[in-house]
Amino acid sequence: MKRSRLGRRSGLPREAENLLWLAVGLAESGSRAEDSFWDLRLAEAVDGLLHSGNEDALGAALDHLYTSNPAAHDALADAVESRAEGGSADATRQTLLITAPILAWSRFNIPANTLPASALANLRVHLSAHVLASKVKLAFANVLFSPDQLPQGYCETARFAAELATAAERNRDLTIDAETLPETARFLSDVRYLVAAVVTEPGAAIFRWQEKDGSREHSASQWRTQGGACLAPLLAGCATELVLPDAYFAACRQADRLSRAYSIRASVAFLSTTLDAPPDGLRAVIAPFFDRQLEEYRIGFTTLGSNAVVHGVVWPLLGVEDDNPDVPQQIEQTLRECGVTTVMQLEQRFPMEYCDDCGSPMYPSPDGEAVHAELPEESADQVPKHLH
Repeated sequence: MKRSRLGRRSGLPREAENLLWLAVGLAESGSRAEDSFWDLRLAEAVDGLLHSGNEDALGAALDHLYTSNPAAHDALADAVESRAEGGSADATRQTLLITAPILAWSRFNIPANTLPASALANLRVHLSAHVLASKVKLAFANVLFSPDQLPQGYCETARFAAELATAAERNRDLTIDAETLPETARFLSDVRYLVAAVVTEPGAAIFRWQEKDGSREHSASQWRTQGGACLAPLLAGCATELVLPDAYFAACRQADRLSRAYSIRASVAFLSTTLDAPPDGLRAVIAPFFDRQLEEYRIGFTTLGSNAVVHGVVWPLLGVEDDNPDVPQQIEQTLRECGVTTVMQLEQRFPMEYCDDCGSPMYPSPDGEAVHAELPEESADQVPKHLH
């Protein structure tokens, strides 16, 4: 009698199982010689899945390792990210997708649109002079992206990186029709991204701080000054803070981290001017919000003498921060640095609730309830619908 074929014990696709084997091997390696063995084969496997667009296998392997083997998860995540942002690297060149995030806040729309050629030319001069190493070819995408407009997933990122790398080889910027991009939600505080690709010889320096007379600190300072002056006309009506350009995924993560405190600073400045209330006339209520596990903290703002929540900010947890008991203290310290002296920390668990009508998060009130943030009617004109 013919036996029924048994399914694989992990329940994962064959391609994902192969990634697990390679990532675990790399994580358990005891020498650089063995590292090279696993690195090469893992890169080949990841390249094949990126080229074929098999996002499901990549996601399944990463999800499985996240809970079963954190060290192997990190090894696989590093491999996937490096191959996706490396574009179409080969033996004759190395390429890298980079981004320059901009933290911004405004009472009005934060622009996310096509960049004029003159602005790209100026940005090219300052990025090349202060951030990139010599002999690096560069191509920008001609759009100032919002988070929702960035490539979604590793496979799409890899395709985008390859397109930009080809443009960099030809010393041309990549033209994108902004009308084809998703609409941008309107927030008080948000991130915008300049995205580019660089091409250079294998093994050569990519960034200025890889050269002997360069440093990250000097590059960051010069980019904020010179790059900020170029970007200011493109972000009229916005307060901005530039993040040091870096490899795509690393810079995006850094922007995510920095945007949390920036959102609080923006919110305090916004409320102080909108409500004509000094920072010490505000009260902040911090509370944890859970799904299956702790996902984020939310901060509800009121004025002193009132329990009505007039504004809210979300502080999402990144990486393994759900195990970090110091996060509420970090939030409170940020608030106090902004001049908010009345801070409440609630210990009760709140569910991840959102408004049924507009989709905005619900924020904690001094009464211990999750409520909708509403500005007084006389202060609500020209204010973004979503305030988080």
